[in-house]
Amino acid sequence: MLPPQPLLHAAVLALAVLQALASDTFIAAVYEHAVILPDPTYKPVSPDDALALMNKNMDVLEGAIKEAAQQGAHIIVTPEDGIYGWRFTRETIYPYLEDIPDPSVDWIPCTDPTRFAPAPVQERLSCMARNNSIYVVANIGDKKPCNSSDPGCPRDGRYQYNTDVVFDPEGKLVARYHKYNLFMSETQFNYPKEPEAIAFETPFGKFGIFTCFDILFHGPAVVLVSELQVDTVLFPTAWMNVLPFLTAVEFHSAWAMGMGVNFLAANTHRTSMSMTGSGIYAPDRARKYYYNMKTEDGHLLIAELDSHPRLSPASPPAVNWSSYASSVKRFSPDDRDFEGLIFHDRFTFTELTKREGNRTVCQKDLCCHLSYKMAGKREDEVYVLGAFDGLHVVEGQYYLQICTLLKCESTDLNTCGQPVETAQTKFEMISLSGTFGTNYVFPEVLYSGVQLALGEFEVLNDGRFVSKTRPTKPVVTVTLFGRWYAKD
Repeated sequence: MLPPQPLLHAAVLALAVLQALASDTFIAAVYEHAVILPDPTYKPVSPDDALALMNKNMDVLEGAIKEAAQQGAHIIVTPEDGIYGWRFTRETIYPYLEDIPDPSVDWIPCTDPTRFAPAPVQERLSCMARNNSIYVVANIGDKKPCNSSDPGCPRDGRYQYNTDVVFDPEGKLVARYHKYNLFMSETQFNYPKEPEAIAFETPFGKFGIFTCFDILFHGPAVVLVSELQVDTVLFPTAWMNVLPFLTAVEFHSAWAMGMGVNFLAANTHRTSMSMTGSGIYAPDRARKYYYNMKTEDGHLLIAELDSHPRLSPASPPAVNWSSYASSVKRFSPDDRDFEGLIFHDRFTFTELTKREGNRTVCQKDLCCHLSYKMAGKREDEVYVLGAFDGLHVVEGQYYLQICTLLKCESTDLNTCGQPVETAQTKFEMISLSGTFGTNYVFPEVLYSGVQLALGEFEVLNDGRFVSKTRPTKPVVTVTLFGRWYAKD
């Protein structure tokens, strides 16, 4: 005789919890979703039509969640905009929003769907988590009424938030995060009055969560890691790749290394908008990643991670990012420098004219030092060493310090800094460092074909970013991407 369904569910959940408690590792999953978009319209659709579109996307996500659970995953992250897409004004997104309560209300929408206002999306997500005994992370929209007594209340009488939710294996709402750093096109949403630092405990470590553009700012990203000491960051995103430094897999893996945490990044997938690149990243290297600009398919990634990466023997050591670079004399002081643009930022470059050598380039307070040896100097490819020390002002304002070894688009030096995905030059040795004024530096390597260098580079505690072995693939860029939050 089979046990009653509630008892069976409780037994499965208890077994999963015990297994997680008995291990210092956990199984993580992220799903890159090719989102089904609504038809463009300047008029709001009916709530029923909005729910029908969201259910189509949730049908796909539910299949990924079931597969992840069957493969032993304890948690799955799904993308920003993964349930309703984009193409919205403030008015047209309203039918897609639900009132999401504070998790302190102790609510399982799957078993108590009528406790609050109608919330069919939260109910279904809760049931996905509960039925598969897995943490489910999703991005939806929250609405909150306000009135004239609130000086910040919008004219339509409501706040609308880009919102991440987390449901635990019982289906309980355990986390809600309102995106604070909105990208410039997100005019349909408001941002909260103060950045939220949202963390929650699990049997396999302390987790934090934020969304997409938030990663480039101190609040909430650095606060979660430096002050709340989370072990793992959950990251729903709709990331449009920008070469050479802000390709999703490249920057997200670098952020995990620079911050010393696990990082679960789930991206939307739409090649026409350069949206792809998801991954499961540990501080030492990417455990699994996916980048595909050729097809429009979704993709599930699953990998094992340490529950407490700071305690792992593989955890990177503390780094003084300016120690080495500040102690050495400037290399090649008489070489001729030139300027070029990378993503609207004016860099100072110097060309690598020889097969091997030592180079320095400086801008303001930042001097970048490079020691290198090419496997062979090609006449049809040009590399430069570049430095940028200043305020980036395009889609947001934030201070950067960047040292980069970079392949130019062509042999014309005017193309240095233009997007490049492929290269043919291999290096035998690379060592890059800089006189950084910030401790928040993210080390990136991008090989030809937008591939990561898994375990082939390391950061020394004196701030040098070096090749551990001879790099195995042609290099597009090796970069130290510094964020000087204190100057913001």
